[in-house]
Amino acid sequence: MPSDLEGFPVIIELPVQWGEMDAFNHVNNVSYFRYFESARIAYIERLGYIETMNATGIGPILASARCEFKRPLTYPDKILVGIRVSDMGTDRFTMQFRIFSQKLHKIAAEGDGVIVSYNYRERRRAPIPDEVRRRIEELEGRAFPISPRE
Repeated sequence: MPSDLEGFPVIIELPVQWGEMDAFNHVNNVSYFRYFESARIAYIERLGYIETMNATGIGPILASARCEFKRPLTYPDKILVGIRVSDMGTDRFTMQFRIFSQKLHKIAAEGDGVIVSYNYRERRRAPIPDEVRRRIEELEGRAFPISPRE
């Protein structure tokens, strides 16, 4: 694993698809957010958050996403997308993403997303379920004090 992805507990590999290229002969910016989404879903699945949502109605919803493009990706390539939680509040957490190009051997993009714990039945924010919080801390290998941004 590249040292650029140390500290990311979930890493997925994805191929760059020909159809992701745009008129400027590189991967279109929209695809980077899809890569982030694929990593986010892999992380959430590792937590069992989907099962929690199905049982309680409380699950994750993306509140915001940001991407900083460092190097253009092109076809063909395989990328590694690392994801980790950087902070956690009572009803939200921030995920950091890093895309590593195996062709370039460099970081192609970095970003973050704020995930809100949401009660889909009542259509409002909800506290992160204790079991989900515990699984995040276990996966990340550290405790998260409640963020002062609450």
